[in-house]
Amino acid sequence: MPEARAERAERAEGPSNVWLRPRRAARGEPPVTLERIVDVAVTILDAGGLETLTMRRVAEQLGVVAPSLYWHVKTKDDIIDLAVDHVFADAKTPTGQEQGGWRECIENIALAWRATLVAHPWVAPVAASRPSFGPSYLDQLELVMSTLNGAGLDGPALSSAMWTLHNLIFGSASTEATLSISDHDREAGQLFLQQHSDRYPTLAGRRYLDDDDWLGDFTRGLAYFLDGLELRIDERPTTTT
Repeated sequence: MPEARAERAERAEGPSNVWLRPRRAARGEPPVTLERIVDVAVTILDAGGLETLTMRRVAEQLGVVAPSLYWHVKTKDDIIDLAVDHVFADAKTPTGQEQGGWRECIENIALAWRATLVAHPWVAPVAASRPSFGPSYLDQLELVMSTLNGAGLDGPALSSAMWTLHNLIFGSASTEATLSISDHDREAGQLFLQQHSDRYPTLAGRRYLDDDDWLGDFTRGLAYFLDGLELRIDERPTTTT
């Protein structure tokens, strides 16, 4: 594919992430704005996922030719990275002034991130494959890390807390967005568990396959995690002068 070859050649020159490269100096008036490119890309990604996004399709939706996009971006990955930051900019996260206590701040960000990932299921696979350096995402990540650090976590404890929280949020949202089971398969699967209840007594008795309270399960799991984190913070040794 010519487009794929062109993108591979572009990646070989300088940083691969659009946020790490200096913006090129534009000459003349671009035929389309970067904001419109990103808006259209998000619409395409929301409707069909990562595999449906191409430079040609974005250009067609904008009513321009594909080379017009190169005023602003080098590759399709550039558009995806810009789109990721765009959706995180819309996440209903607290600002530094309204965050409250450390636990309330983390809860609010976790719920906002999860809602964003469920609404835009293509974001989680991108985040799992490469880091984001967009300002909206980094601002929120800085708030999380500084909040946990201010609560008393540092070094490996801070790193572990950050990654556990990240995996809890992204894992929950990804599973909800991608897990698909029909009512027929749900009933057939539950019947199978009941027929083998001697081997799977808890799964059968608790009707494992009927559990689809995604947000409730996440909220409770987040509370368990924060309970443990709070205990660790409260039990940390205090320094005396």
